[in-house]
Amino acid sequence: MTDVAVVSCVDYTEENVDNALKEVLYAINGLDEIKAGMKVAIKVNLVAGAKPEKAVTTHPQMICSLSKLLLEKGAEVIVGDSPGGLYTAAYVNGVYSVSGLKAVEKAGAKLNRDFSEKTAEFPEGAVLKDFKYTAWLDSADVIINFAKLKTHGMMGMSSAAKNMFGAIPGTIKPEYHFRFPDYDKFADMLIDIDEYFKPVLNIVDAVTGMEGNGPTMGTPRHIGCIIASKNPHKADMVCAQILGIENEKLPTLVCAKKRGLCPENINDLDIYGNYKDFYIPDYQNIAHSASIVFERGKPGIISNTMSGIIRFAIKSKPVLKKSECVGCRVCENICPAKAIVMKKGKAQINRKECIACFCCQEFCPKGAMKSKRPFIAKMLEKI
Repeated sequence: MTDVAVVSCVDYTEENVDNALKEVLYAINGLDEIKAGMKVAIKVNLVAGAKPEKAVTTHPQMICSLSKLLLEKGAEVIVGDSPGGLYTAAYVNGVYSVSGLKAVEKAGAKLNRDFSEKTAEFPEGAVLKDFKYTAWLDSADVIINFAKLKTHGMMGMSSAAKNMFGAIPGTIKPEYHFRFPDYDKFADMLIDIDEYFKPVLNIVDAVTGMEGNGPTMGTPRHIGCIIASKNPHKADMVCAQILGIENEKLPTLVCAKKRGLCPENINDLDIYGNYKDFYIPDYQNIAHSASIVFERGKPGIISNTMSGIIRFAIKSKPVLKKSECVGCRVCENICPAKAIVMKKGKAQINRKECIACFCCQEFCPKGAMKSKRPFIAKMLEKI
């Protein structure tokens, strides 16, 4: 059985997307579970309102093409997400409009208009035992997770596993960053969300990805493919290889492997297509060294203290490029740790309070907040 499929798609023209999507889904029997009369939720990436060419969101043509395939099988299709910000009709409808997603209605699908919230009880979760989520997902028989391949300030990469975080209402997301400030705990939280909703299919729009200051203010970069899998972590293993990121530097993959949700090595996957054809050696990634282990001796106060000091020293941090800051206060308002204040019209980060969740970097409308790796981390990596 094929674990992951990777298929070439050179651009977003309707014909090319239609053909590539059909091939990638056929390779993994991706639509076998879709039956006539089913209600299918397509959970897209709408992290922020941006035009399709900015590569911030799942491209609308991808959703239109998938919707047509689902409708042909007799399913009812609803498309949605909770962007960063207010989870209200006015705000989300604005994001729908700017991102071009209203095109899916012409294709026969519906956009989500239910902005209510529910609370889930999930005692089997590793770290997330209960959480609030967007209620529209409950109306579906199955969920299809349609991500966008991008760099990410905190997690290194935004792809299939990370995309389901959009099930958390926008204004509540910062609370979860505050509850789980450590990379490993945050990764386990994301995986718990995946395990709760269990999407039947995970697709990654990697025709045009985002590099650099992702996931909202980076630079579009042509990759030229679509990736699909029934397992989000297996899809992410392939995505990481395409971007040239070692799996050990992606907290979600490290935690997924520990939980037995994906194999240790990509060679253990049955892959349709040659992912190496799409590898980009100079892709501008936001690399982290969160998985480096320094406890080589017996555990103890000295060992644990030194490990903590070193981890703090190599941890990436958000930094402000003052010349690009316009003093809009978005970062101050969204910071879950309340670590940002405005001084002389510019944002200032209180390092003692900062939890390095990168919410400020993710939602800065001007891209003035950057992810910075300390010099010592870069040197350790070379060593």
